[in-house]
Amino acid sequence: MNLNSIIKLFFSVILAFGLLSCKQGNSVNEKDAKYSLYILAKDGREYMLISNTLDSGMLKPETDGAYLDPKDMDRDVFVKNGFFYHLNRKTNRFSKFKLEDGKLVTTGFLDIKDFSIENFNWIGKDSLMLTGLNLSGYNHSKYIFINTVKMEAIAQGDMEIPAPSGKYTTLSIGFVEKKGDALLVGYTYHRAQGVSSYLTSDTLYVSELSYPQMKLLSTQKDIRSTYPGGINTIQSYNFKDDRGDYYFQSCPGIALGNHPDLPTGIFKIKANEKKIDQDYFFNISASKIQNHAYGMWYLGGNKAIIRSERKDLFKGLGDHYSTAHFEFYILDLLTQSVTKLNLPLDKGTRRECVIVEGDTAYISVNSTKSGNYIWLYNIKTGELKKGLQLAGDTDFIMRIDRLKD
Repeated sequence: MNLNSIIKLFFSVILAFGLLSCKQGNSVNEKDAKYSLYILAKDGREYMLISNTLDSGMLKPETDGAYLDPKDMDRDVFVKNGFFYHLNRKTNRFSKFKLEDGKLVTTGFLDIKDFSIENFNWIGKDSLMLTGLNLSGYNHSKYIFINTVKMEAIAQGDMEIPAPSGKYTTLSIGFVEKKGDALLVGYTYHRAQGVSSYLTSDTLYVSELSYPQMKLLSTQKDIRSTYPGGINTIQSYNFKDDRGDYYFQSCPGIALGNHPDLPTGIFKIKANEKKIDQDYFFNISASKIQNHAYGMWYLGGNKAIIRSERKDLFKGLGDHYSTAHFEFYILDLLTQSVTKLNLPLDKGTRRECVIVEGDTAYISVNSTKSGNYIWLYNIKTGELKKGLQLAGDTDFIMRIDRLKD
């Protein structure tokens, strides 16, 4: 073998090794992966990616992701212990999926007729409670308990929530919280205004139901804001703090409640109570934020993070999702002070975009100018730095989830 042949062989081996190393560096063992990322690509396709870290690296949906068939999947998916759960409202099928060899595979399903999920709650390791409305009119509240191992219905029926009346035709269930032998349900009412628009009542309601009978015990009204919480298969709006106090966010902005003259606010129900604390109201819109917000996540230590719109940067609901105008703020729930995070403007109206682990909050940001990244926020020091990059065909990071508890 002459010298030129030896050199060519040497570089061929080096190149092959390098390509193999790159491929191995991007590969993730599906059984051991820690996180999933739901990506909307620039061509409208959707992908599910998995990763062992959000701290660094780069992923591309077109090469590293599992393509999601729009007939089976949408962003209103939720994750637990490595499985993905989703209700296809067109087929009435509630399915359980897992990733196998780069594909989303159905491992079980249950048919649920005339049901639209508003909220999900895990009431045990394998016991799931879905609460929602009838697809046929969105005017009747329903529930179903599911054994997710067997994918069988344990019990189902109606929740004794007052149906809309008078000028109101539909309702929204914004949160459901179990407290001992009671269930607290936050909701409000709507009336249609044209084909694709609606108006919301200026009142939010919290009803106490007996559990698991779902019979109405009492109802509390509050007019300080409206539309309590939101559909938690798409975004988080509530949490318990370190003491067990329950906080929920109201969303009267145009993208949810469509009652923008009322403020976005945070309400509290004390750990030992079943009623809204009338002495507590964190008025987000009256703070230095001066805007409406959607989405709230607990950081620990009486701190939370919210995602607020910039009404000076978008024209209306038509460009609300596509224009980068969202900012992130840290809230002190006790002093009701706010601190803006120095992050690029974010786009995407509703997203599950925060994961908190120890002293780190992982925040996904879709920046028109700076790209799509997972940012790391050090809760103790306030330091911000870029982590995992979502590159290639990525247009939106729709959600990030912890695959296993």
